[in-house]
Order: sequence, then structure tokens, then C-alpha cells
Amino acid sequence: MKSKDVFMLFLLAALWGASFLFIRIGVAVLGPLVLVFLRVSIASLALLIYVAVRHKRLDVARKWKQYLLLGLLNAALPFSLISTAELHLSASLAAILNATTPLFTALVTWVWLKDTLTVKKIFGLILGLLGVAVLVGWDPHHSGDRLFISASYSLLGALSYAFAGVYSSRVFRGERPMDMAIGQQLGASAMMLPLAGAAIPHAPLSTVVFLAVLGLAVFCTAFAYLLYFALMRSVGPVKTLSVTFLIPVFGSVWGALILHENISANVVLGLTIVLLSVVMVGNLSLRRNRQGVKTEVPSVK
Repeated sequence: MKSKDVFMLFLLAALWGASFLFIRIGVAVLGPLVLVFLRVSIASLALLIYVAVRHKRLDVARKWKQYLLLGLLNAALPFSLISTAELHLSASLAAILNATTPLFTALVTWVWLKDTLTVKKIFGLILGLLGVAVLVGWDPHHSGDRLFISASYSLLGALSYAFAGVYSSRVFRGERPMDMAIGQQLGASAMMLPLAGAAIPHAPLSTVVFLAVLGLAVFCTAFAYLLYFALMRSVGPVKTLSVTFLIPVFGSVWGALILHENISANVVLGLTIVLLSVVMVGNLSLRRNRQGVKTEVPSVK
């Protein structure tokens, strides 16, 4: 890759890794539902402004029902689950747990698309389970049922991303990436509006929380999508999706630098095991299953 592409890849990973930091800051004050609504609605507005300024054509009304479902699976539901998890989980641990998405994709393609689970993939899944056990079982700052439930929310968010990837590959083949980005954010906004309206917080909004919401929506969602699409055009999907391995690293670094979270030896060990399991399972989102469907979809973290 050219130096420009490498810079964009690391910038994308830094932004998606920072999303866990911003969630951790904002969710304690706004709550998961309001935070997610602000994230997807502001991101939608930012992307719409970009389309208008660049005089691009937008076509999402034709598949509005499908975009509602995509918005649920790839934004509203996982964002809400991960935000709920971060009421008690550290940003670094949430980022690492989110790296299990390719593992869940393997299971979803096996069940839904009847894709073959090789011995290597099965071993990778078992290894990933071990990595999660190391992270959740040895985290020195949490204990008991609260940690287990919070980690389960985060893992369910990763599972939702996996379903979104397979669903998108079957329903949105040939659709323009920008249409998919805006369509899913608008769909998620529509889903979250009534829920957020019933959960408006009474606490005053501090400058820090306000900036965290803007950073999450504008930079970690809208701008990150533009970077993602630019990389897809420049270096292709295989190299672009290597960002999966960088996101939890940046998530851990941001948590340590900004929130002073402790990166203990067991966190490093758990991260290593999870990423090794992802390598063993393989680039599932880039391989064609027996039905000829590519399970590739941009999932904003």
C-alpha cells in the first residue's frame, strides 16, 4: 500500500477505536438510547450534507424497508448493546470483545448460508471463546454477574454485526456504498427516535459529553465511513478489512491514555488470543460461500 493508504487505514482504526472511548464518556450521562439516537441522527445529517455538497445522487427510498432492517442490525441494535455494556465495561475491554465479530460471522454463515466449518475454523472459534474467557474471567476491575452480563451485551452487539453482514450481502448486492451508509443511519434514526424520546435524561449536558457525542457521530461514524469507502476503492476489501485487527489496539490505547484504564497482562493476553482466533477463522467476510454471496459489509463500530 502507498503511504497515504497506510495513513488512512490507521486513521480509520484510530477513529473506530475511539468510538468506544466516546461511548464510555457519553453513556453515563445520556444513557444508551439517547446516545445512540444522537449518534445515528447526527451522522445521517453529516452524510446528507456531504452528498448535497458533492452533488451526488441518493437512492434509498426504493428499499426503505430493507434499510430499516439494516439500520436495526448494523447500527441501532449493536450500538445500543455496546453502549449498555459500557455502562460497566471499560472502553478497552469493549473494543476487544467487539473484535469477535468475524467469529460470529463464521457461525452465522454456517447456520444461515450452510457454509462449511473446517477444522481450522472450528479450532479458531474455540480459541476465540478461550480469549473471551480470559478477558472476562481475569479482568481485575470487575467481578460477578455485572461483568458477565455487560460482556454478554457486547458480544451480542458483535453477533448483530455478523447478521447485518450476511443480510446485507444477500439484499444489497450492487447497491452503492454511500446509499447503504446513509440508508442504514436513517433507518437506525427512525428506529431509535421513539425509544430515545422516552428516555431523555434530566442531567445537564457538559461540554465534555457534548464533544464526545459530536466526535462519535461526526468523526467515528460519518467521516469514518468516507475513509472506509475511499480505502475500498484504493486498496480493495482484503487490505481495508485488516482494520479489524487494529481497532481493539487503538481502543485499548485510547482507554489507557484518556480514561487511564489499566492495560494489564491478562488484557494483552486476551487480545492476542482473540486476534489469533480471528486469523485462524480467516477473512470470512471476503470469501464466497457456496451460494456465491460475499459477506462483506462496512460495520461502523
